[in-house]
Amino acid sequence: MGSYFYMPCVNILGRGGLADAGREIAAMGLKKALIVTDAPLHREMKATAPLIDLLNGIGVAHAVFDGVAPNPTVGQVNAGLAQYQAQGCDFIISFGGGSPHDAAKGIGILAGNGGDIRAYEGVNKSARPMPPLVAINTTAGTASEMTRFAIITDEERHVKMAIVDWRTTPTLSVDDPALMEEMPSGLTAATGMDALTHAIEAYVSTAATPVTDAAALHAMRLVNAYLARAVKDGHDHEARDMMAYAQFLAGMAFNSASLGYVHAMAHQLGGFYDLPHGVCNAILLPHVERANAEENPARFVEIAAALGVSVTGLSPAEAAEGALARIRSLAVEVGIPPNLAAFDIVKPADFPTLADNAMKDACGATNPRRLMRTEIIALFEAAYAEDA
Repeated sequence: MGSYFYMPCVNILGRGGLADAGREIAAMGLKKALIVTDAPLHREMKATAPLIDLLNGIGVAHAVFDGVAPNPTVGQVNAGLAQYQAQGCDFIISFGGGSPHDAAKGIGILAGNGGDIRAYEGVNKSARPMPPLVAINTTAGTASEMTRFAIITDEERHVKMAIVDWRTTPTLSVDDPALMEEMPSGLTAATGMDALTHAIEAYVSTAATPVTDAAALHAMRLVNAYLARAVKDGHDHEARDMMAYAQFLAGMAFNSASLGYVHAMAHQLGGFYDLPHGVCNAILLPHVERANAEENPARFVEIAAALGVSVTGLSPAEAAEGALARIRSLAVEVGIPPNLAAFDIVKPADFPTLADNAMKDACGATNPRRLMRTEIIALFEAAYAEDA
């Protein structure tokens, strides 16, 4: 069986990308967009104003749905769909980070296929294309602007659903670092560690290929070199530019190689407690990868080197330890909490339930080591108890 490589048709990267997107949207010949975003971006920061001006300038009408919250829900997808239909829109523009992009994908699936978004949990469950989606990114981490992944929280089950479907891949992705400069340092850190997790999980994935490996390794190098700088100074243009490329490369990698148990477990923490996804990934990453390194330590030699560890003379096991140490030190440097116990709402008594749900998550299918329920519980416990 051949390997698949998924990408949007057109991707615009670099400063000035938003203006370039105007020309691409005009060429599509579409009439009215539903802008899917969140209230802080639209109402408080007025960050959508340049986009709205751009649409007005090319004669494209718009409506705004700004009801997306972090960890978007089934209810938010349904509300966005109702507005899309009531306003007579014929395409969608997502503006923001992973949450608006994921919500927009959920809206698009239902606009094209109908039904309940819960029915699309899993891999390639849709049958028909969704409306064109233009994904304009304002964070450097999730890569949802260019992937086939959408994560939607089912409020009734308190579970994050992984929807992995090539038909949700945006038509056009836009990564303009100028839109990322006002991102707070905490969000910069969390999304940057999310990008690192994407790259590492894609690299050790059972579905990895030489193409995804190349993207993943360079993403690791860029995150290692530039994340701390971007956290320290959001207006460091070089750091912002390189982090935009890093998260895009990591997206290229995991969009085709998929992910692993870091994400399968982080999704449960987000769905159960509504915790920030990137932070959960950062805390879980060294624990899950320690387990994976026991399965294939040779893979971690290249990870260690990409993270700036001198691997000369080291055994694969020693190199893996160096890689894990660097992951931890970078997380500390950018201000990630040391453990899950930092969140008062997290309770070890819930870990068996979280483990059950993690085992059903589609992201776990390509983890290099098949983990048992007891092992997943133990990983949650280790991430909870790790010393600061």
